[in-house]
Amino acid sequence: MSHSLIESIEAIIVDLPTIRPHKLAMHTMQQQTLVVIRLRCADGIEGLGESTTIGGLAYGNESPESIKQNIDSHLAPLLIGQDAANINACMLRLDKAAKGNTFAKSGLESALLDAQGKRLGLPVSELLGGRVRDSLEVAWTLASGDTAKDIAEAQHMLEIRRHRIFKLKIGAGEVSQDLQHVIAIKRALGDSASVRVDVNQAWDESVALRACQVLGDNGIDLIEQPISRINRSGQIRLNQRSPAPIMADESIESVEDAFSLAADGAASIFALKIAKNGGPRAVLRTAAIAEAAGIALYGGTMLEGSIGTLASAHAFLTLNKLTWHTELFGPLLLTEEIVNEAPQYRDFQLHVPRTPGLGLSLNEERLAFFRRP
Repeated sequence: MSHSLIESIEAIIVDLPTIRPHKLAMHTMQQQTLVVIRLRCADGIEGLGESTTIGGLAYGNESPESIKQNIDSHLAPLLIGQDAANINACMLRLDKAAKGNTFAKSGLESALLDAQGKRLGLPVSELLGGRVRDSLEVAWTLASGDTAKDIAEAQHMLEIRRHRIFKLKIGAGEVSQDLQHVIAIKRALGDSASVRVDVNQAWDESVALRACQVLGDNGIDLIEQPISRINRSGQIRLNQRSPAPIMADESIESVEDAFSLAADGAASIFALKIAKNGGPRAVLRTAAIAEAAGIALYGGTMLEGSIGTLASAHAFLTLNKLTWHTELFGPLLLTEEIVNEAPQYRDFQLHVPRTPGLGLSLNEERLAFFRRP
């Protein structure tokens, strides 16, 4: 055991430019900020993890700065000297001492899994039970807000065989204009692509009742989190009435949330996000709840970079059914990379290597250039 004791944990804030502004209902991202975690063990093995948010505190309770501070001051000291090979004991130790902080915990659990995979010579997916596929179909978000630009972008993605599933971020604008925007894109793409929307809780129930009907009647395949996560009864009513399936996203901030949503019948699809559940192992507990309740699954993202994306991917590879595929396109939104092995996207899929751990190593020069002073 002494060979795998945790000797140090470093949390590094990295600011990376994006190919374009990314518009959500509550925020417009001009860049993406990652918290890269380096966990070093006595046997010389280093595990990598990542904790990434969308829009900082505009989206949730954790920001890059709070993640780093809580890891440095509270979570890392709990793990120093512990056996890195016993991931279960390490994470139980964190959960007992610190409430919430799922983004920070997710990065730490990913680093522990990466280190153990390297130690045993196994991909993380094998540590999580074993992969049943080697690749994942990946959606692309059309978030310019300009109908003509979004149609052209989607058609280009189809031509180069990179994406055939498209999600539109709506909710920030006037409802009728948002609906016209979405319907125009669906009509332009026709049956060649799946078109979905993410409202990021922007509508109230009265608006959502009509809007979900219009979207469903016009061929939109999925509607993500149309109303506030705290309006549980409204979510139940929408899920019962909408012709297009409703997906819970912001409603799931813990494994316990997933159980409650499933029991209430508040959604017919769950968005799985390792950051919001506390890590790859934790997100598989949410997936198990959904599967037992007959709820379909979708592999979500917080627009992580390569490390966080691969941590999610290794978990999703193990799922029996991933009916609505994934949106693990975070690295494609970035113009710069800090790892030596960029994730491989081709033929509409993210292809996940079978190399030990997550299959990534840091590019020290690029990391040094983009890390925040």
